[in-house]
Amino acid sequence: MSQTLSYPVPILARRPLYLRLEPVPIALFAAALATDLAYLASINIIWETFSVWLISVGIALGVVAGLAGLVDIVAGRRTHVLMAPWPHVVGDVLAFALSIVNAFVHSRDGYTAVWPTGLILSALVVLIVVISRLYRPVLDPLRVAPPRGRGVLVSVLALALFLCGIGAEWAFSGPLPAQMDAAAQYGPNPPLPPPHQYLLPPMRVAPDVPWGQDTPSVPAGLKIQALAQGLSHPRSLFVLPNGDVLVVESGGPQPPLNRPKDAIMGWIEAIIGSRAPAPNRITLLRDTKGTGVADLRTVFLDHLHSPFGVALVGHDLYIADTDAILHYTYTDGQTAITDPGTKLAPLPGGPIDHHWTKSLVASPDGTKLYVGVGSNSNIMENGLAAELDRADILEVDRTTGATRVFASGLRNPNGLQFEPTSGKLWAVVNERDELGPNLVPDYLTSVKDGAFYGWPYSYYGQHVDPRVEPQRPDLVARAIAPDYALSSHVAPLGMVFYTANNLPAAYHGGAFVGEHGSWDRTPLNGYQVIYIPFTNGAPSGPPQYVVTGFLNAQKQARGRPVGLAIDHTGALLIADDLGNTVWRVSAAK
Repeated sequence: MSQTLSYPVPILARRPLYLRLEPVPIALFAAALATDLAYLASINIIWETFSVWLISVGIALGVVAGLAGLVDIVAGRRTHVLMAPWPHVVGDVLAFALSIVNAFVHSRDGYTAVWPTGLILSALVVLIVVISRLYRPVLDPLRVAPPRGRGVLVSVLALALFLCGIGAEWAFSGPLPAQMDAAAQYGPNPPLPPPHQYLLPPMRVAPDVPWGQDTPSVPAGLKIQALAQGLSHPRSLFVLPNGDVLVVESGGPQPPLNRPKDAIMGWIEAIIGSRAPAPNRITLLRDTKGTGVADLRTVFLDHLHSPFGVALVGHDLYIADTDAILHYTYTDGQTAITDPGTKLAPLPGGPIDHHWTKSLVASPDGTKLYVGVGSNSNIMENGLAAELDRADILEVDRTTGATRVFASGLRNPNGLQFEPTSGKLWAVVNERDELGPNLVPDYLTSVKDGAFYGWPYSYYGQHVDPRVEPQRPDLVARAIAPDYALSSHVAPLGMVFYTANNLPAAYHGGAFVGEHGSWDRTPLNGYQVIYIPFTNGAPSGPPQYVVTGFLNAQKQARGRPVGLAIDHTGALLIADDLGNTVWRVSAAK
């Protein structure tokens, strides 16, 4: 009589949490590979955006699955049959770790977020998971066990693929940047090192501390004092004919969250300015006693939409909101304007509005207005459609409001001014980020009608940015190199030519530039006001460091200079949007 062998069947109250959650992040990583391929086929930014979100959500759910696995162990919800086989766990851990690297790669701006490194990493993540599943555990005691060592073999293969991914990221990032003195990049011919794309771009934000009783530092022969304190986000300045000073107190609109990286950038932008909410108004300051301190302060214009630029032609006052140029009638000595004004011309605004400041200046003959409109991205990562009429200086007819592109390829032009001897338009420009600490230098340049200055396809003439696809070799071929480099990541936001006589002769005829300061470079750069000498309408020498001390000895930021102006006595005015102060620099007596 034959006997039937019976084996104990493990009984589970429920399937382990890890095994239920594990397939979800794996599916998301596989979907990211599919969207990467779709991006390469179409160069449509929406697919790259899908990829980075799929990877990011997959990582978050992978963390949840890992924690669930710990809960399984602690709660005893595992048996020999249904526990996750150890080669699968090894593969999942390696795939998860490589996905974190992949998330940083996909957070880069432009084409190289996907090709080649991003696509390689997405494929390797999926391949690691597939390889690790080649080990199939024995679920039935009557079945033959897999050959001894197969689990070790597939785990070694998975580890090899992981190391290939790390090697690919290193190989395609470019050479590590060498140390460079930031001062070496001032002038007409700055050294330009090879680009480097960091896995995690250096983000060094100077912690802020109050000024207290301190002031910025100035050289011998100058003195500095506060024209006004206790302001809220003072960004730009304009001096009226009677000597009153208009202070534009503003902040940018809330940008949409298109990528996980946008949340980080929003956090950085929030902490490099004043903590106080921006009132989006214009305040009038008047020094009635001639002491260099404003003793009259009124709200001149209120309820504006992220204003920045101001221009006055006769009694016609123009304010550049982030999305329109507004016209008001101004009367000499007026301390407030209450009428709503009229719209002269629309300007590119939201919903992204990456560079929201709109610098404004009137032509010497008063017939035209020129407005700087910054790009909607670092290097067009939000798509070409988002850049319509951006990274341009627009010319606006003051009578009709008709607008045309005067010059293009200027990533974020600010400080628009006409040089007094040549009559040419000049601007300071914030260049692109994430190519290394010494790329790309910001610059000061004359602006020619119809000229193209490279953004986003190239920088400093024909230096092609590999992150931009599709390329435009026709535009790169005619890209103009700027006149004068200001070093990398100094963020120049204000500029004014000095034609008065209050300051010593060493500061006559040239340009003062306000450097707001870096947030993505080590060591920190900028955080000062410099003077660039001019001869015959062009820069003619190295910069002079005029107003410093915005960073203290501990590299804490007490202030950040933005807009500049010359008051009716010939003193230099500086808007400090972190210290909430307007500083006044005059000759020492």
